[in-house]
Amino acid sequence: MNPGLSMVLKKQWIVFFLVLILHQLTQAVELTFELADNARECFFEDIQKNTSVVLEFQVVTGGKYGVDVSIEAPTKEVIYRQVKSQFDSHQFVTLMSGTYIVCFSNEFSTYSHKVVYMDFQVGDEPQLPGIQDHVTVMTQMESSTQEVHKSLNSIIDYQTHHRLREAQGRKRAEDLNERVMWWSSIEFVVVLLASTLQVYIVKNFFASRTNDRSYAPLR
Repeated sequence: MNPGLSMVLKKQWIVFFLVLILHQLTQAVELTFELADNARECFFEDIQKNTSVVLEFQVVTGGKYGVDVSIEAPTKEVIYRQVKSQFDSHQFVTLMSGTYIVCFSNEFSTYSHKVVYMDFQVGDEPQLPGIQDHVTVMTQMESSTQEVHKSLNSIIDYQTHHRLREAQGRKRAEDLNERVMWWSSIEFVVVLLASTLQVYIVKNFFASRTNDRSYAPLR
């Protein structure tokens, strides 16, 4: 193999593994949790002033796929609120330092629990090591690394949303299958009872005619 080509391939693999490692080090709160009926779950985060914050949520399964969502500032001021919402995304910049509260409420539901996905990102994503120290134009390798980094972020976002849609579709299909099974079972029982009742009525009808002929008076 050409030594120059081999060196280029090695550099590409180094860049690829570097980007993967950086993705593992990226800090973000992303979780899926169960929200019981008549329940309220809150999450607390200490955030500095002038920090960009992004909240994204989606109800994966449960009831009519709706929850109440709110974000409170350290002064208890509600800066964001949604009522019986299935999914949404909200971005804002903090005006003060302190503890911000994100709450999910299912208090309006009396029998159905929900499974909720939440992605809470605080601050901008850190740049790749050494990029911010540049005083000159980035090299082609560094530019490629940045592009790969952005592409991997997009891939992760797409994968997350497709997994949520797949889980939601699977749950709906399972619920539909269960309803069809119960409806079919009820129809089977009704048809069986109707058939048994018809046989019983016809049998009694012929038995009654036979008895009438047996006890008919002789002339």
